[in-house]
Amino acid sequence: MTFQIAYLHLLTPLHTGGTTQEGNLLGIARESHTHLPYIPSSTIRGRLRASVADKDKKFELFGNEIGEGDQLTQGSIWIGDGSLLWIPVPSLSHGVVWISCPLLLKRWLRLTGQNLSVPDPYSTSLKADRPIYLKDAILKEGLRQWSEWKSYTKDPNISRVIVLPDQHCATLIQMSLWRQVKVKLSEHKVVEGGFRYEEAIPPDSLMYFTWGVTAQANGSSRQTAEEFQKLLQSNQIMQIGGQESLGRGFVELSLN
Repeated sequence: MTFQIAYLHLLTPLHTGGTTQEGNLLGIARESHTHLPYIPSSTIRGRLRASVADKDKKFELFGNEIGEGDQLTQGSIWIGDGSLLWIPVPSLSHGVVWISCPLLLKRWLRLTGQNLSVPDPYSTSLKADRPIYLKDAILKEGLRQWSEWKSYTKDPNISRVIVLPDQHCATLIQMSLWRQVKVKLSEHKVVEGGFRYEEAIPPDSLMYFTWGVTAQANGSSRQTAEEFQKLLQSNQIMQIGGQESLGRGFVELSLN
């Protein structure tokens, strides 16, 4: 099976609502097995579907919705979840450094089918003879110079990268999520229960999602794929996720 890939470069913080809310923390959607942030496919599909004005074309690509017919009809396009590839982390030594891990890179390579090897932990585009500061961590030993890193980023804005062990990367990702404190006021007084933290995936993160043609295309898969590619190209900048009125969720979409 052939997977098509589309990349999402986050321009503003992206909030994708989680399934649970713990205390006063309004969390984001996370994978159940890795606890890493992701974008539910329904979020991406819903935004792209809403951008199609022609009803017949919308039905052909995405099928109908509840309330539009007696039963749900599958469209000719399927869309997968959005996965992390690189996420920015503040660095006292280098300003901002993008991190990833073998687990995320292996997943990406498996879906893209590229003939590239999974880099070893502590492979970096930075000079390996100088310490790298990431949040509260200092990396001095075991750094490996990585000359092929550009083939793994797919984003010209990413220039400083390091591959961390899976566990360490997951911890730093959790620490680097964008968080904002919200306080609800009523006549200059704090409303009871109105204090909360909101999480989001930070801007400048690089994510991607898979897509393809379903059996519903029935012999017109090439034409369907071309039409969907045109739809993606016409939505180079789009807004997904929650808190749209606050400017959250603007992403730049590319197919390269």
